[in-house]
Amino acid sequence: MFAQNPAASGQAANQGDNRRILRVDITGGISQPMPIAVPVMPTPSSVETLAGTTAVLGRQVASVISNDLKSSGLFTPSQQASLHNVSFPEVTAPQYSYWLSSGAQALVQGFVQANGDGTLTVGCYLYDVFASQEMLHKGFVVKPADWRRAAHKCADAVYTRLTGEGPYFDSRIVYISETGPKNHRLKRLAIMDQDGANHRFLTNGQSMVLTPRFAPNQQTVTYLSYVGNSPRIYVYTLGSGHVRLVVNKLNTTFAPRFSPDGKTIVFSMSVAGNTDIYKVPVSGGQATRLTTSPGIDTAPSFSPDGSKIVFESDRSGSQQIYSMNADGSNQNRISFGSGRYATPVWSPRGDLIAFTKLGGGFHVGVMKTDGSGEQILTNGWQDEGPSWSPNGRVIAFFRTARNSGHTELWSVDLTGVNERHIPTPLDGSDPSWGPLLP
Repeated sequence: MFAQNPAASGQAANQGDNRRILRVDITGGISQPMPIAVPVMPTPSSVETLAGTTAVLGRQVASVISNDLKSSGLFTPSQQASLHNVSFPEVTAPQYSYWLSSGAQALVQGFVQANGDGTLTVGCYLYDVFASQEMLHKGFVVKPADWRRAAHKCADAVYTRLTGEGPYFDSRIVYISETGPKNHRLKRLAIMDQDGANHRFLTNGQSMVLTPRFAPNQQTVTYLSYVGNSPRIYVYTLGSGHVRLVVNKLNTTFAPRFSPDGKTIVFSMSVAGNTDIYKVPVSGGQATRLTTSPGIDTAPSFSPDGSKIVFESDRSGSQQIYSMNADGSNQNRISFGSGRYATPVWSPRGDLIAFTKLGGGFHVGVMKTDGSGEQILTNGWQDEGPSWSPNGRVIAFFRTARNSGHTELWSVDLTGVNERHIPTPLDGSDPSWGPLLP
C-alpha cells in the first residue's frame, strides 16, 4: 500500500504558488548548489514496527531524503549531526531564526508516525527559510517495509518544487550484475532502487543475459538470454519470476525494447546473414520487419509518443544513428559528427537522443532529435549504454576503467558536471532506468 495522507497534504501542499518562491536555477549547470537542511524527523511516540522503531526510522528517512537531494548535484544538505533536534510540534512551526543562522536557504522537516492498522504515516514539509513560509506539505501512508519509498517520494516533491523539474528518485534500475574473469563472466539480471538500495538478483547466472529493458508498467522486463547457447529475447515477470520466450524462431534475436504503451517489443533479428529491426506484440505472434537495408540495423528505441524509432546501422559503412517512422518508413541518418555512434535512446521528454560515441574511447552524449546540438557528457575511458531517468534530466550508464576489466554503474546529468557512482554488490553493466513507481 502506498497512499497520500489527506491530513498532511491537501490544499496546503500548494501554498506559495502565488507568492515569492525559492527556486533552483538549473540552466547551464550549477556552480553553487542550494544549501538545504534535512533534520531528523521526530515521532509523536516511539513505536516498534516491522522496520524498526519510528524514532530510528525518522533518522533513516531524513538521511535518504538528504542523500537523494545531494545526488542531484543541485543541493548541499547540512550534516545531520550538526542540526537542531526538531520536536514534533516544530514540524509545522519551524524556528526560522535558527535555520537562517545555520545558512540553510530551504528546510525539509517531517515526522514518522505509527498508525493503528500497522502502517506508517510519513509527513513531508518544505519551508523557504528566507521568506519564513511553507512551500509544500505532503503525507504518505506506507507499510513499514516501504519507508524508503516514502523518503524518495518526499525528496521528489521537494526536488520538483524547488527546480520545476519532474521527479525521479522513487524509481528502480534493472541491470546486468557481473562477476568472474573476463573470459568467463557470470552475468545475472538484477534490480534495485535508483540509489542502489533493495538490491536483488532475478536470474541465477546459468545462462548469460544482456540488455534488460523495463516495461512502462514496471511489471515486466525484456532482455537477451543465451539459454541453450541460443541468443533470443525473453520477457521476465517481476513478482512471479515467470519467463517467456518472445519470438519462437531459431534465428538470433536481440536488442529488445518496449513501446511506450507497453504493447509492442521492437528488436533486431538476424536472418540469412542480414540483421534488421522487427516489431512484435508483447503477447507474441508474427513479427513485422521494419528495415531491409544490407548490414546491421540494431538498438531500436521508440520516441515517447510511439510515432518514431531511432536506431543504429552500419549501412553507410560505419555505425551511425538513424530515425524512422514506427512503421519503418522515412528512414534518415541523423548523426554526422566524427567517429561512430551506437545505442541511441530517446529521452522521455522527447527532445533529445542519448548515445554512445566511439572514437578516442567510449563516451556518453546527447543530441537533438534531428542530430544537431551534439554534446558529450562523459570523458571516462569506456562509458556506454545510456538510459534515461524518468524526468529526462539524468542518464545512467556503465563505465569500464582502463585495463581493469571491471564495470560500474554511473549517472550524469545534462550539464555533464554532476557524475554519480551507483553502488552495486558486484560489477554492473547495461542499466535500464524504469519509470516512476506508482
